[in-house]
Amino acid sequence: MKGKAKCLVRVCAGLVWVAAAVCFSPAAAQEYAAALQGLERLDVVFDVAQGNPAAANVVFWAVRDVYQAEEVRALPEKPRVVVAFRGPAVRLLSTKREGVTREDAEAMDRFAATLREMKKDGVRLEVCLYAVQVLGVDPASLLPEVDRVTNGFVSVVGYQNQGYAVVAIP
Repeated sequence: MKGKAKCLVRVCAGLVWVAAAVCFSPAAAQEYAAALQGLERLDVVFDVAQGNPAAANVVFWAVRDVYQAEEVRALPEKPRVVVAFRGPAVRLLSTKREGVTREDAEAMDRFAATLREMKKDGVRLEVCLYAVQVLGVDPASLLPEVDRVTNGFVSVVGYQNQGYAVVAIP
């Protein structure tokens, strides 16, 4: 049994070495080289309409990774990131939890914590007050980290005309 254990340890160590070699190879370090070629900074606005709390937590892990990626941080200028909430997504920004399942309330709390961290990271967060009104969300219940704009479409179009890439999260 000792011989099999030693063999297993060697195989595992070998696999770890191969994985490390692949992950830290020059090819892996250059994974975004083509996409970021010639950029001084990354400017992006995420146009968020989806309102599922569990899905938001998964999607926003990837959203945060956009500006936290080592290759993006290595650009000469700091990225400019905006998240514009409209449609059902505005419900995710409310601190009220009446009529929400326990699971969704917990997911909304995690999402609010993520948004607070993003705000600290310099991400601009905006909510469309038109959607807030149409969906019956109390404006007083909105997270304080989120800036209010009358019409979220004006913001998205404005950022797009300033050269921001628009990523829709329907």
